[in-house]
Amino acid sequence: MAAGDASLPPVALQDGGVRHSPAPPPDLPKMAAAGRAPPLGVGSKMAGGAVEPSRVVEALELLLGRPAGPGPDGVSLRLEALRDNAAALEERLRGEPGWAALRGLRAAVLGRTPALAAGAEDEAEPAWAAACAVLALLLCLKERLEALSAAPVAPVAPASAPGAAPPPAADTLSAAQGQAVRRALRAAVGLGLAPYLPPGVGRRPGLPAPPRSPGAARGARLRAATAALVELARHPALGAPLLAQHLGPLLAGLCLLGHGPAVHCEGLSEAERAESREALQHILDRVYQPLAVRELLVLQGGPKQSRPAGGETKPALARSPAWLRRLCGQLLSERLMRPNGLQAVVRGIMEGTGGGTDAETAAVDWRKCDAVAKILASCPQQCLSLEDYYKHVCPQILDLLHIQDKLAARQFQRVATTTLLTMVKEHPQLAEKHLLQPLLTPLLRCSDAAEIAEEDLSAGTVLVTEAELSSCMEDVFKVYVVGNDSSSLLLRSLQSVLGVVFSLYSFAKQNVSYLRSPCQEVLLWFLEKSERQTSLWVLEGCVGLASSVHRLHPQCRFRVGSEGGAAIVAEEPVSDEDEALYQKVSSEQCHVESLVELLSHCQQSGLAGDFFIHCLKALRNVAAEDEAVASCDAMAGRSLLELEQHSAEQRRKLLVLQLVAALCESVSDTVFTNIAQVEEFVAVTLQRACISLARGHGTAVEAQTLSMAMGLVAAMLSGAMQLKSSDFAVLKRLLPLLEEVSCTHPDPVIQELAADLRIAICTHGAFSTETVDTAAESVLGKKLGPGRTEACTAPCQSPGAAGALPQHGHSCGHPSAPWESEEQTVHGEPSAVGPAAAPSAESSAPAQLHELLLSAYDPQVPVRAAALRSLSSLVIQRDPEALQIQEKILQVFLENLQHEDSFVYLSAIQGAALLSSEYPEQILPILLARYGHPVQGTEDSTAAVTRMKLGEVLMRVTRALGDLVVKHREPLIHAFLRGARNPDSTLRASSLSNLGELCQRLGFQLGSVIHEVSSCLTAIAKTDPEAEVRRAAVHVVVLLLRGLSKKATEVLQDVLRDLYRLLKHVVAAEPDGAAVLHAQLALEELDTAMRSVLFPPQVLEKKIVVLP
Repeated sequence: MAAGDASLPPVALQDGGVRHSPAPPPDLPKMAAAGRAPPLGVGSKMAGGAVEPSRVVEALELLLGRPAGPGPDGVSLRLEALRDNAAALEERLRGEPGWAALRGLRAAVLGRTPALAAGAEDEAEPAWAAACAVLALLLCLKERLEALSAAPVAPVAPASAPGAAPPPAADTLSAAQGQAVRRALRAAVGLGLAPYLPPGVGRRPGLPAPPRSPGAARGARLRAATAALVELARHPALGAPLLAQHLGPLLAGLCLLGHGPAVHCEGLSEAERAESREALQHILDRVYQPLAVRELLVLQGGPKQSRPAGGETKPALARSPAWLRRLCGQLLSERLMRPNGLQAVVRGIMEGTGGGTDAETAAVDWRKCDAVAKILASCPQQCLSLEDYYKHVCPQILDLLHIQDKLAARQFQRVATTTLLTMVKEHPQLAEKHLLQPLLTPLLRCSDAAEIAEEDLSAGTVLVTEAELSSCMEDVFKVYVVGNDSSSLLLRSLQSVLGVVFSLYSFAKQNVSYLRSPCQEVLLWFLEKSERQTSLWVLEGCVGLASSVHRLHPQCRFRVGSEGGAAIVAEEPVSDEDEALYQKVSSEQCHVESLVELLSHCQQSGLAGDFFIHCLKALRNVAAEDEAVASCDAMAGRSLLELEQHSAEQRRKLLVLQLVAALCESVSDTVFTNIAQVEEFVAVTLQRACISLARGHGTAVEAQTLSMAMGLVAAMLSGAMQLKSSDFAVLKRLLPLLEEVSCTHPDPVIQELAADLRIAICTHGAFSTETVDTAAESVLGKKLGPGRTEACTAPCQSPGAAGALPQHGHSCGHPSAPWESEEQTVHGEPSAVGPAAAPSAESSAPAQLHELLLSAYDPQVPVRAAALRSLSSLVIQRDPEALQIQEKILQVFLENLQHEDSFVYLSAIQGAALLSSEYPEQILPILLARYGHPVQGTEDSTAAVTRMKLGEVLMRVTRALGDLVVKHREPLIHAFLRGARNPDSTLRASSLSNLGELCQRLGFQLGSVIHEVSSCLTAIAKTDPEAEVRRAAVHVVVLLLRGLSKKATEVLQDVLRDLYRLLKHVVAAEPDGAAVLHAQLALEELDTAMRSVLFPPQVLEKKIVVLP
C-alpha cells in the first residue's frame, strides 16, 4: 500500500486550478521504513488541506468494507478482501482530486510512526499491513478531530424555539460514523494487538497464532500497535469506545511491554518500557474504576483447575504467568488504596450479577460475597502497616452499608457485613477502633459514660440528628442482627450502648416511629446470644436496677423527628422538684412497660421465666433486709451519705416490686417453660416463707403465696404434667425447704402438706395422699379424673385441709381449664396446666358427655383413646349437645395431640380433623394459630412433633373440604411456608410435604401465591443444609407438576422457567440421590406437559358453521 507512485496524476488544488508537479512527491512510507525523515515542509504541505472527518471515516469504510446489514459492529474480516480494499483505497487516494488532502495527512502521520509505515508496506504479512493501515487512518481522524476542536468557534445563532437542543460540537461524530469507528477499532485490536500477545496474557485461547517472526519484530509490532492505541485513547470521541470494549487487550499489551520478561520485549529500550508503564498508570487512573478492576481480574486469570475423575470442568479463566499475576495483584491493591477504591473493587467484582430476572439469584450468591469479603479483610503488601490499611479501608466499609441502589444494596451490605465480621475475628483491637466505635459513635456520644462539653449541653442543642441516629440503628441492625455473629467482641461492644438503644426503644414504643422494630430486634438478638447471667444483668440495667449498661445521659432526651425517626437533644435540668419527680417516675414506668413487652418475646427461650425468678429472689432479699432498717432509731444517727444510699436502696426495692407486679400481670401465664423454672420459683417462695418464720411473724399474703406454691407442686405430682426421672431430680432440691416448713410453720395443714409433698417427691409420685390431691384440685380449679388410682390412704387426714388452701391459682398467673378463657383459645395460646388437665366438674353438659370429657384425660391409654373416638363419633353424628361445646371438645383433641402413645394422638388427629371439616370457619383459624405458635413450656423437639401432628390434621381437613379449600388457601399456604423456615429439619420437611399436597389439590386455584411458593422452594432446594428438607422441596415441584398435568404451562407460566432451572440445578449439583431422583421425575412431568402443548394430538373432525 504505497502512499505515492511515479505515475501520479495531477493533484486538484483547493483554488480550482490544476498544477502539474515537476517531480513526484517523496514516498513517505518507504522513507520512514528506511529510517529517513521526510523533507522539511512536505508533511505540512500535504496535510495543509482541510480534511473532513467524514472523508477519513469513508476511507475506513472503504478499507474494511461496509457492513452487509444492520448487524453488530464486529464483522468478520478476510485477508483477501482487506487486500482488495487496500488496493481500491490507494487507487482512490492517487486518482481522485478530493482525496489528495487525506493522502498528505496520512503520509505525515506515517512519517511520525516509522513502525506503522514499515508495516503498511509489508506484503508478506497482510494482517499486520491491514492493521497498520487502519491505525494510520484512525490517527488521521484523531488529528482532524483535535484540529476542529481547537478551531475558534463561530457565534451560535439563537435557537429558533425555546428549549431546543444546542448544536453539537465540531468534533462530534454521527451515529453511523461512530459505528464505523468501532469497527475500525475492533479490526485494529484484532489484527494488530491481540495476535502478538503470548498465551495467558490477555489472549483468548481460540485466537489463531500469528506467523512466526523474530522476537524483536514481535516486540516492535506490539509496541507500535499499543502506542497508536494509547494515542487514540487520549481523545474522548475515540477513547470512549476503545476503553469500553478493548480495555483488556490494551492493558495486557502495556503490562507486557512495561513489566513483562525480556524475551517478549526484544528490541525495546528502557525508555520505551518506562513510557509503557506510564501509559498503563494513566489509563488505569482514567477509566471507570470498576471496569479497570474487572479487566485486571480477568487479566490475572483463574486458579489452577483440577479435572475431576470422570467429569468435565466448567470453562474457567486462562492460567496467567506468575509475573502477570503478581503485577495484577499489585495494580488491584493500588486500585483498592485509592479514594473510594474499596467500592470500586466491590463494584468491579459484583457489578453485572444483580438486576433483571436474576436479581434474586444473584442476591443468594453468598460465596462470591464471602470471597470478596476475605479479599478486603486481607492487608495488601503495598500497605505500610496494618493499622494504616484499616484506617483507610474501614470508613469505606461502613459506607457500603449505605448504598441506595436497590438491586445492588443486598450484595454490598452482605460484603460489608462479612468483611467487618472477618476483620473482627482476625484483628479485634483494630476492628474495634476503626469499625465498631465509628459505627456506634452516635449512641456512645449521648450515653452517661460520655464526656460532653458544656457548650453542647445547652438547651436545644442537637447532639445526634435524626438522619444520623436512623442510619446508625440501621447499620447496627445489619451488622449485628443480619450478620448474626455472636463473638465476644461484638457482644461487648453492643452492650456498651444497649442502655441507649433500650431508651430509644421505649421512646419509639410511646410514639409512632419506624425505629421501634430495629431497636427491638437488636435487643432481642443480644439477649438471645449472650450468656443467661449477662442477659439478666442487662435487663436489670435497662430499668435502672444495676449499672451493667450505660443509659442515656441525664441531660439528654429524645425528640420526635420530622421523617418518623428521632433525634437526641440536650435539655436543661428541671428546677421544680415535683415536676422532676413526676418525670422520673413516668420514665421508670415507661421503661418497665417496655421491658415487660420485650420479655413477652423471650418466653420460649426461658429468659422471661429466669428474669421473673431473678426478681423474686431480689424481692426475697428485700424481705430479709426490711427488719434491719425497720427501727426509726437506727436511722437517726446516720450520715447524709448513708441516708442517700438508703434512699437509693429504697428506690431499688420499689422498682423491684413494680417489676414483679408488671410481670405477674402481663406474662406470668406462660412465663415458665420447664420444670427447673417452676422448681426455682417454688424454692424462692419457700425461702421467703422460711425467712418470715425465722423473724417470727408472717402475713396472710405470705401464707396464701406459700399455699399456692405448694399447690403448684402438688398439681405437677398429681398428673398435671408428665414428669420424667430427670424432673424428679430437679424437684428433690425442694426437700430441705419442705422439711423446714413442715417443722416450723404454725399451721398444721401446711405442715402436713409439706410432709406429704416430701414423701411424694421421694417416691416419684408413687405415694400420693388425699391432702396432695386436694391441694392440686384447689390450684387447678377442677377435680382430678376418676381413672386416677390412689396408691394408699394417708394415715392422718385433716378435715380442714381443702379449706386451708384457697384457690389463688388464677390471681397468680395459673389459668384454669383450657375452655374457661375463650380469648386464649382463639389466639392459640396453650394452657399452662399441661396435657392432663381435666375439664371442669361444673360443666353444663350431660353426664355421659361429661364422663367422656373426663375419660379423655385418663392415665390409662385404652380409656383415653376410646373416649376420643367416642367424641369423634358424636361429631360425625352432629350431636347437638356436643356441638354446643365444640370449642371444649377441640381443646381436648389438641391437648391429646401431645401424648406420646400413637393410639391416643392418632385418635385425637382424627377427631380434630372431623370437627374442623364440619365447622371450618370456626375451627380452622384455631388450628392454623396453633400450628404457627407452638405450645409454650415444651421443649423444641416436643413442640416440633406436636406441630407435625397439627399439620396432619390440616391435611386431613384439606382432603375433606375438597374444592372448598380455596377459601382458606392463603392462610394454609402461609402457615406451611412459615413452617418451612423452622429450625427443626423434620418440621421443615413435613411443612414442605403438606405444601406440596395442598398445591396439588388447589391446581388452577393457586393464583398469585405461586410466586411465593416458587421463591421458597428455590431457596430451600439450593441452601438448606439437610438433605431430607431439600428432597422435600423438590418433591413439592413434582406434586405441583403432577397435579396440574397438561395445564402446567398456563398456571405456572410466570415461574415455569425458574422451576426448570431449579430442577436442572438439582440434577447437576445435588449430592443427595433421592433429591436427584425427584428432580428427574419432575423433569419428566414437565417434558410430558410441554410435549402435549407443542405437539397436540391430531384430531380429525368436521365443523359445520351456520352463517347468519
